[in-house]
Amino acid sequence: MANDSFALSYAPPRDVSRSLIAEIAFVALLLMMFVGLSPFAPPPSPTGVNMAAPAPGDALRQIVFLAIFFPLLFASTLQRGWDVFRVVPFALIAMLAWCFFSVGWSGAPDVSLRRAALATIVVISTIASVDLIGGPRAFFLWRIVLAVILAVNWLSIPLIETAVHLPGEVDPGLIGDWRGLYGQKNTAGAVCVLTALLFLFSRNGRGNWIGWLAAAASLGFLLMTRSKTSMALFPVALMAGLAYKISWRDSLSRAIFLCGAVLITGIASFLLLLNWDLALRLLADPASFTGRAEIWQAILAYMHDHPLLGAGFGTVAHTGTLSPLHNYARGNWVETIADSHNGYLQILATTGGIGLFLALLAMVADPLYRFWPLEPARTGLKALLFAIFVFVLLHNFLETDFLESDNSLWFAFLVMLASLKTRDISLTLRP
Repeated sequence: MANDSFALSYAPPRDVSRSLIAEIAFVALLLMMFVGLSPFAPPPSPTGVNMAAPAPGDALRQIVFLAIFFPLLFASTLQRGWDVFRVVPFALIAMLAWCFFSVGWSGAPDVSLRRAALATIVVISTIASVDLIGGPRAFFLWRIVLAVILAVNWLSIPLIETAVHLPGEVDPGLIGDWRGLYGQKNTAGAVCVLTALLFLFSRNGRGNWIGWLAAAASLGFLLMTRSKTSMALFPVALMAGLAYKISWRDSLSRAIFLCGAVLITGIASFLLLLNWDLALRLLADPASFTGRAEIWQAILAYMHDHPLLGAGFGTVAHTGTLSPLHNYARGNWVETIADSHNGYLQILATTGGIGLFLALLAMVADPLYRFWPLEPARTGLKALLFAIFVFVLLHNFLETDFLESDNSLWFAFLVMLASLKTRDISLTLRP
């Protein structure tokens, strides 16, 4: 059988009870990240939104994550000992530690502490669960959950009114776009991309009609969401994964791949320099990038005055009147934003230049280091992981996913990191 795809079967750990706890925890995390506590809930109305106040489901959400974390930590320490914490990349630990340090200078220390603690719980829970149950089993469960969600999303369109963006919502430009069980079409679009990638890279090349059908259904739903970011990035992520799969077979092909990547980056940078004035005009126009540029301008202005430390983890967005951007923006729109629509800028604004440096080490440099070794037996899985890696990195230029506790792409990124480090990955395809 082909060895370029990861197994659907796996060798169970010796301790079945602890493995069961890990599997339950992993499925619970999947449901929290990809379904949430209030599926099909209508988006907030244009008026009456208080972003400073905790969301109604915040307390319950924290309780659920704690209920996942403590049994999983108990099972993990019994099976792995305290070695479980070694599975979390050191660079990511350093980033999380800096998030906690930022509480000391945060304008809303209670918010920073709460969000840093929750982010840490999610990171440890996700990586520990993947380490305990093994990569193949994790991806198998992940595909099952996403397949069910995909079916629910398609069935919801004719049956549930709020599965489509309706008149009267905050953004009238979204009217008619499909969102399924999610609160916003862009979230639905990102999940569709993940679903398509997981099924496209799981095929064994012979008669895998279920995988092709699931991928086609995901892409069909993606088109109906009209999520421009996800639609544009899907072919890029797919090509990146395929290029990795083809190129990582020997040193020569790897060198060609790297040269091609450098060439493309160089051409893109050259074109940007040639059109630098146009780029500056776009950023200066508040309406550019569907209003994102106005948020980015305020963040960059704030960072000009606070280059090293930032405002404190989790304080820039979804903090209402506590937002430090008040003095750097025209109007009170900063009180209503839920994120910065750029994961890198949000890290920069909340944890400063030091935090962004640590984040780039954890989220770019460390994964690239782990992708580098030639491992022919793992090429199939690592191609999928590389596709997820590229998609999430690029997605964060227009959306905010990094360190967001209940964000589906951040979860996918953590599974990718865990799979690169896990000690239990077998890529032998078995019937």
